[in-house]
Amino acid sequence: MTSLAKLLTQKQQLLGRLEEGPGPNERAELERLLEKVDAALSSLEPAPSDIAEEHDSRSRSGC
Repeated sequence: MTSLAKLLTQKQQLLGRLEEGPGPNERAELERLLEKVDAALSSLEPAPSDIAEEHDSRSRSGC
């Protein structure tokens, strides 16, 4: 399983636990963990501008 897949699985699990209506302390902890997962996902995913630049460079090089 890739890092991306693991992070997405973890995010789904955390969101599921939040939907169960945890107490305030657990909710705060879950939200903190979600922020960490989101930050990790952001660092893995290329920005939309990066994707466009990569596509443009391929188009110019004839790939």
